[in-house]
Amino acid sequence: MNHKSAYTRIVTTAATLLVYAFSVPFFAVAQESPAPEDDAIAELEEETSETAVVDENLQRTFVIIAPNHEYDLNPHTANYSTEAQFLIGLYEGLYSYDPKTLDPVPAIAESYKIARNKKRWTFTLREGAAFSDGTPITAESIRSSWLRLLANEAAPYASLLDCIAGAEAYRTGNADAASVGITARSERTLVVDLAVPTAHFPRILCHHAFSAVSEKEGVYSGAYCMASSGEGGFVLAKNEHYWDAARVALPEIAVQYSDALSENSFRFNAGEADWVLNMVDTSVLLNPYAIRIAAEFGTEYLFFSARNAPWNDADFRNALLSAVPWEKIRAGSLVQADTLVYPLSGYPSVEGLSDTSPEDAADMMAEARKKAGIAPDERLTLIFGISKTSERQRQQAELLKAAWEPLGVNFVVQSTTDDRYLGSIPYWNCDLFCYSWIGDFADPTAFLELFRYGSTLNQTKWHNERFENLLREAAETTDSAEHYKLLSRAEQVLLDDGLILPISHQVSLHAVNPNAVGGWYPNALDIHPLKYLFLKEDTSSSAPNIVMR
Repeated sequence: MNHKSAYTRIVTTAATLLVYAFSVPFFAVAQESPAPEDDAIAELEEETSETAVVDENLQRTFVIIAPNHEYDLNPHTANYSTEAQFLIGLYEGLYSYDPKTLDPVPAIAESYKIARNKKRWTFTLREGAAFSDGTPITAESIRSSWLRLLANEAAPYASLLDCIAGAEAYRTGNADAASVGITARSERTLVVDLAVPTAHFPRILCHHAFSAVSEKEGVYSGAYCMASSGEGGFVLAKNEHYWDAARVALPEIAVQYSDALSENSFRFNAGEADWVLNMVDTSVLLNPYAIRIAAEFGTEYLFFSARNAPWNDADFRNALLSAVPWEKIRAGSLVQADTLVYPLSGYPSVEGLSDTSPEDAADMMAEARKKAGIAPDERLTLIFGISKTSERQRQQAELLKAAWEPLGVNFVVQSTTDDRYLGSIPYWNCDLFCYSWIGDFADPTAFLELFRYGSTLNQTKWHNERFENLLREAAETTDSAEHYKLLSRAEQVLLDDGLILPISHQVSLHAVNPNAVGGWYPNALDIHPLKYLFLKEDTSSSAPNIVMR
């Protein structure tokens, strides 16, 4: 999912937290590794709403401060990580995320079985599952939701269902709905026929895009309903028809938009907010244990659009990459990245991009020009599309301009407003863009899908048959080690083809007190299911009664 956050605006003086935030490998799952003095917090984080005794008298309206931007709360078209955080509270599908491990846990699906050929999955839905208006959620509800998703040209995640037989043909207008391998055998039995075995299918289905979505407006399938909304935020109320309503502790959640870091910190200190997403100045927080920092399964990178010559040629792209001042362009990144996929536990090593040689770049550019029949002195125009409000992107542009103009490149910068940037990319005739992505499920496919030809997530127009074949083989194998091996080879093809410039792996930052809030855990996708949150009595030693503003 696109990462709409204050990544470049994080202000923190808690340097020691950064040390242990990245001291453990994914997937274990890149959770915060407690500092020695943090043992009490570690013990608290072992509690869940299943094991803890929830005091109903403590439950009240839970206040969340979130980044201020226009939120798309349509599960089929939403694309930002901040939107996903609330959509998984409003909607639910066959599976949902475990709040700690991110493993798929049964949600509307009570159970499932897989046929011997690994292609037919038969799901049994929970008896009594219902939408917020009391209408039963049936197998046909799921089938209808998925077919509407596939038919929606604005749905960014629709192609993740291409593993279902006939889904891609229907999505691209080359077949009808009847040909898609999704069958409602009975009210509680859904049969899904896959085109190829897909062992990580349940992980995909955790995503909000594949939820049960009613055709009626204002009807929800998750733990909460939208009670009200306005310019300053929205309020969620507990869904009493939710199948697991007995486990939902909070009666109401108020989400308030604010990008004022100091003001947000003051409100957290004063007890006016229970959780602040990203937009916080940690230097003035009174409770250091409330600073929740963790590595994310995410990457910031630049990518070439392969629509225009000569930048649709790997030889020209690689010539440019050889001249990139990698140390300078990654300077200031908390976790520098030379590959696309964050190094997962068990994922084979991939040779990243880190060498800078202006001399090699000049030789490679001369050879590429000769091969393409372009004169040595002909200036080549490259347009870099950036956001007007991003100082980080402007600095990157300055570095690349200085590195690439000696290679005969006219480096042109065009910009648009931040709120229009991502939506403009498919139609903007630029050669280079900035992107930031968090995996939507715990598998490298969540990143490599962005470059698969025909994927609804592919913004690059790039097509490489070897890459496609490796992804296909990885999807078909049921051996997890082989799956990772094939995906790492696909990533190497992507890097070797010079399509992307990896910059950094991302960091999540939150203010939430684990002594007072239960059911919240740092994790690699930075997803925190709302249904598990609850308030508890804070028995820790109180911070001094000082309010800093």
